Amino acid sequence: VAPKMVENFKDLANGGFYNGTTFHRVIPGFMIQGGDPLSKDGDPNNDGTGSGPRKMPAEFTTKYSHKRGMVSTARGPSPDSGSCQFFIVHKDSTHLDNQYTLFGRVLEGLDVVDRIATVPKGRNDRPLQNVVMEKVTIETR
Repeated sequence: VAPKMVENFKDLANGGFYNGTTFHRVIPGFMIQGGDPLSKDGDPNNDGTGSGPRKMPAEFTTKYSHKRGMVSTARGPSPDSGSCQFFIVHKDSTHLDNQYTLFGRVLEGLDVVDRIATVPKGRNDRPLQNVVMEKVTIETR
């Protein structure tokens, strides 16, 4: 339902873009957000402000909803400002439907999402210790 965003994510993942990025914004009962390349630079003050090589157009759908385990595109004020950052829905957040581009779903590992959602956080919902995506790979099923 979001072929352009899926292709963007696959291209970034296959090129190693996400390796070493963190989940820099964690809000239990809502979502965990990651994929910012600036989260690798050691300066937590700029986490959440970085972008990738492309801005992607919004691809809204009524087929799916922002339910637990769905993967969606983080963005700025414009619906067409998604780039590389994404979030995984921790608890149903259907109020985000038709505002953010859904492009995936967690098939295995929701227990990991739950563990990330409970890490101690400081200001701006940033984990006190980095939660790092060591390596992001694409698997075909």
